[in-house]
Amino acid sequence: MAAIKSVSHELEEAEHRLLADLRQLRRHHRATTAQRPPYKLTLGQRVADTVASNMGSWRFIIIQSTILIAWIVLNITAYVQRWDPYPFILLNLALSFQAAYAAPFIMMSQNRQQDVDRQAAEHDYQVNIKAELEIELLHEKIDKLREREVTQLTQAVADLTEMLRRDGGGPRPS
Repeated sequence: MAAIKSVSHELEEAEHRLLADLRQLRRHHRATTAQRPPYKLTLGQRVADTVASNMGSWRFIIIQSTILIAWIVLNITAYVQRWDPYPFILLNLALSFQAAYAAPFIMMSQNRQQDVDRQAAEHDYQVNIKAELEIELLHEKIDKLREREVTQLTQAVADLTEMLRRDGGGPRPS
């Protein structure tokens, strides 16, 4: 019984030591994170993000669709002077111009977001490795505690068996 209490007492001490180590690591991580300057976007990155977020919105799609429909309807019905007759060459030129300038902005925004995602994935990977190492250490400690407990229980059974044999209460040879 005393052996079991000592093992559980040792386990509690190991848990407390591990908890203290993890708290110290967390404090160190917070201190180094607080010292890092915040990530600032350049003017080009802000413009690219703004253009990409606006062009990727329903508001933009609805406004552009309304303008395109109005353009086509006004030129087909000749309600106003036809400035761009049926093949709509001017409209095609305007849309090509818009696509030519929008694509690089969107690509810049996607590249920056990809870099942010890559850094986040790297950070997640490092956290996962640390967690895996901590779990491995915990497994080792638990295995050692089990091994020690089994050894102590085996020794206690052997001691009890020896006591029973000495007192004459043990099994008798037939």
